[in-house]
Amino acid sequence: MKTSTTICLDPKVKDMLTSLKRYPRESYSSVVKRLANMAIDEEPLSDEAINGIEEALEDIKRGRLHSEEEILKEFDLS
Repeated sequence: MKTSTTICLDPKVKDMLTSLKRYPRESYSSVVKRLANMAIDEEPLSDEAINGIEEALEDIKRGRLHSEEEILKEFDLS
């Protein structure tokens, strides 16, 4: 069952939605549904992955970085 609702949009947002239409007569509902589906992550990050990202960010903050050139040299890939 379809229902109808009215929402207030900034004209720039409406223009953005219009530009995302796949074809001129596509409904805004379809555009918004497609965007919402893209925003939902079916496979969220594991705790292990999140911890790895946090460790990597800490390394970056502390300057523990290696250039691509250093890594290629270290692993004899140059």
